[in-house]
Amino acid sequence: MESFGLWSLLPTLVVLGMAIITRRTIESLMAGTLVGLLMIDPTTVVSQGSNILLTVLGNDTVTWIILVCGLFGSLIALLVKTGGVLTFGDAVTRRIHTRQQSLLATWLLGLVIFVDDYLNALTISASMKKITDRFKVSREMLSYVVDSTAAPICILVPFSTWAVFFAGLLEDNEVATNGMGLYIEAIPFMFYAWIAAAIVPLVAMGMIPALGPMKAAEARAASGRLMPEGVDDAVLEVEDDGRRRPHLLNFLLPIAALIGFTWYFEIDILRGVIVALAVTLALIFSQRLLSFHDTFDTALEGFKAMIMPLGTLVAGFTLKEVNDVLGLTEFVIATVQPLMTPGMLPAVVFVTMAFLAFATGSFWGLFAVAMPIVLPLAASVEANMPLVIGALISASSFGSHACFYGDSTVLSAQGSGCTPMAHALTQLPYVLIAATLATGVFLVVGHL
Repeated sequence: MESFGLWSLLPTLVVLGMAIITRRTIESLMAGTLVGLLMIDPTTVVSQGSNILLTVLGNDTVTWIILVCGLFGSLIALLVKTGGVLTFGDAVTRRIHTRQQSLLATWLLGLVIFVDDYLNALTISASMKKITDRFKVSREMLSYVVDSTAAPICILVPFSTWAVFFAGLLEDNEVATNGMGLYIEAIPFMFYAWIAAAIVPLVAMGMIPALGPMKAAEARAASGRLMPEGVDDAVLEVEDDGRRRPHLLNFLLPIAALIGFTWYFEIDILRGVIVALAVTLALIFSQRLLSFHDTFDTALEGFKAMIMPLGTLVAGFTLKEVNDVLGLTEFVIATVQPLMTPGMLPAVVFVTMAFLAFATGSFWGLFAVAMPIVLPLAASVEANMPLVIGALISASSFGSHACFYGDSTVLSAQGSGCTPMAHALTQLPYVLIAATLATGVFLVVGHL
């Protein structure tokens, strides 16, 4: 494969530059992809582009994401239409009396629903949106709280989709015969996740003030405009029309089925959401909450409401494929390899892989490529293996948390009624604070 060296960074820089200037996500990703295709071979842009797009859409993971997100949209739309979300909001609001309490309750709910970051991001945002609205919390602030308890919390629990995946990678790379055991040893060293999750209550209580773009978003919300411009979220928004509320069980049973059957099917959220939809349909028809046509029209509209975030994710996967052809990951790792002494290795691994995860929008696939390079190097210099693994997985969590076209960021924004760019830019100061502190901790612990 031809090496593009430093030029392999160009498509990512184009994406970041365009995103900041235009505040539009899909168009920026397409521009970066086009630049990458022109670099690879300007005479075959169309054929290469179509082949890569077919590869992405034929990827089992992408198909899984499309089904999960689309069906989640259907589930949320049905819970909204039947009034289940409003019933939950009424029940919770009786126990929440301040803005701080609404944000802390959102954070605590994120600590409880740790099975999967998609489950976390979409369920919590849909459940808490109308509660935080009553206290004039901006949708950007809600998105930040929800996103900060998605990947950062999921990696800290050895019963999540992230833990299962990375434990399998450790065994595949022959680092350990018991991958989950080594993963659990690394959990105390996942410093980014610990710090990112700990910052949220400090922000919620006002001990860390609203910074930069978040300050502007909160000022706008205080004036009565909770959502940023450019949000089309009518299907997933709750309108209180004064009708009699359904029983709270109409909300709790589908959510309990979603979480319980996700566990039952060995942390398979797709099967969990299918069962939750079946439970919701049974409740709707048995109580005649909606007509047959209204029920399936609502489910379809909910699926359609996820088209924009799904388009963003597909465009991000396409850019990732182009970056792989350009050799971005290999170039960056080779460049920083001279810095990888035993003491420096954890911090260098965290910073390098965090940059790559952010740049590529790849938080699982990237590490399947990086582990065979980084972990043998760590073994050769006799570095602390759980610490290095903690740095690697922390970097993955950072990428999921910070990348404006990453799945967790996009879904947190969609569920909260916010655009991905507005969410990414407003949470960026807090993400950078957590990343800076984590880098310092990795440096200190690496030299102990």
